Amino acid sequence: MFALWTWGGLGAGRPPTGVGDAETLTLALPVGERHALEPVEVPSSVVSSSQLRALPVAELAPSALAWRLLLDEARASGEDRGHPEAGAPEVELPIAAHAVPNAVGTSVVSAARALRVARETEAAVSELAGMLEATLRPYQVRGVGWLRETVAAYGGAVLADEMGLGKTVQTIGFLRGRADGPQLVVCPTSLVGNWVHEIARFAPGSRVVSWRGGAVPAAAGTVVVTGYPTLRLHGSALTGTQWATVVFDEAQALKNPRTQVSRAARAVPADARVALTGTPVENHLDELFALLNLTVPRLFAHRTQFRRRFVRPIEDGSADAAARLRDAVEPVLLGRKKIQVAASLPAKIHSDLLCDLTPEQEKVYDAVLADAVDEGFGSGLQRQGRVLAALTHLKQVCNHPGLVTGELGELTGRSGKLDLCTDIVAINLDTGDPTLIFTQYRETGELLVRHLAEQFGVEAPFFHGGLDVDQRADIVRTFQTPQGPPVLVLSLRAAGTGLTLTRAADVIHFDRWWNPAVEAQASDRAHRIGQTRTVTVTTLTSATTVEEHIAAMHTRKSALTDLSDAAGIAELARLDDDALVDILRRKREN
Repeated sequence: MFALWTWGGLGAGRPPTGVGDAETLTLALPVGERHALEPVEVPSSVVSSSQLRALPVAELAPSALAWRLLLDEARASGEDRGHPEAGAPEVELPIAAHAVPNAVGTSVVSAARALRVARETEAAVSELAGMLEATLRPYQVRGVGWLRETVAAYGGAVLADEMGLGKTVQTIGFLRGRADGPQLVVCPTSLVGNWVHEIARFAPGSRVVSWRGGAVPAAAGTVVVTGYPTLRLHGSALTGTQWATVVFDEAQALKNPRTQVSRAARAVPADARVALTGTPVENHLDELFALLNLTVPRLFAHRTQFRRRFVRPIEDGSADAAARLRDAVEPVLLGRKKIQVAASLPAKIHSDLLCDLTPEQEKVYDAVLADAVDEGFGSGLQRQGRVLAALTHLKQVCNHPGLVTGELGELTGRSGKLDLCTDIVAINLDTGDPTLIFTQYRETGELLVRHLAEQFGVEAPFFHGGLDVDQRADIVRTFQTPQGPPVLVLSLRAAGTGLTLTRAADVIHFDRWWNPAVEAQASDRAHRIGQTRTVTVTTLTSATTVEEHIAAMHTRKSALTDLSDAAGIAELARLDDDALVDILRRKREN
């Protein structure tokens, strides 16, 4: 990204209008009578490289014009991995073109580094296009390049982009360049299936295997995906392999270095360690040290020293210590927020996550389907009713097995979907981002409200069809206030249209609806006039279940707006028993 700004000699002027996104940035500029370079807050318009290329040359100042020429040169030499062509004229960057100060305001990014980053990023665009079945946004290409150079320099890295910016696809792009050896991805159990799916989707040439114990398939070029509980219980089996790369997703799970899973993580031998997290610090700075010590122990080896230099003075209110900490972690931690990369983001980001079933869910799911098969599906209208009943029970199992068994004592650890939703809400609570959670079932909504209260002490309102007009209006009005509740649970039918809930920019669809237009309408409660941020829409789909069939129907019929719930049931009911059961049963081979 590039910042366009103006300088009147004594201070910053108005930024260019009509291009890019407005943002105030800290730049090192000449101030005072001696014109010494000092950090200054400068109103800017942030643009992508393609937007910069599209600007009229006559309107560009020397620094912006130099970047234009360099970008053209880098694109022309992209096939030479970012090095300028022989004989190409060298373009000098004025200091105004790379006047980004470090965290403590003692130096700026060098011209050489700025040039190298630009050239390598431009080269990576064409390289990744041939490696991934995905078109990466400019900041994602830079993320892959940053991972490469940081791991090469320090042996590890922490990618801490805000949720929704695509840490997974950036990491897959990074892994594709290290396929000479075996690679390991460790993540929450509920996300194992999603990682396998995303690697197969974005890097179809890769061999990806989910591992739950036993012999380790650690051949060169294989990506092994496993969960944190498996690492804790069977981690010793992983220590016999020298892994080219180990990735720890949702790495806040390792924030306590004394836990068994953290010790198992540090025991896995690896040439490179990468931690992915949207919240490198959830409660205190010792958590950040745990991630840094895991990924780059050469730089952060001594907890006592870290506490003396950073933690204690920061807790005492030292701004200088906070700046020193930012400066110390900057080489190995990259954490971007949506507002920082808004110029390359769409108005809405869709994130479809596959959630693995827990063993209890698998058992209950199979039992519910077996009972439905034993009872028979009948014919005619009776068949549609029985198919609907079986489908409803199966989808409720996907949400939480207690909704079917009636065992609703302890809720956590029994539903992959609920656990993953909990992780997302925890991040949003930590970052102060209000969240909308949609479900089609009243019972699920009530379970979510209870769970949020027990897990976070959050009193989340539940907007559903059983409320009168005044109650509904009061919930909306209260939520839209700055002091409103951090989470709002909504019935898809009752809240799918007509509401404005622009205080939230994060939407979670807890279960899948037949009609994609209905889900889109619900998402647009946040994505409306008045919304000033990029909206992240996350759909949770239970892997290996009928919900995957519904998701596939969305892909085929997303252009239709008249696919009703009844039409989806009718489509299933028209199948013969064998074909129907094949769709409803768990696909174990997945």
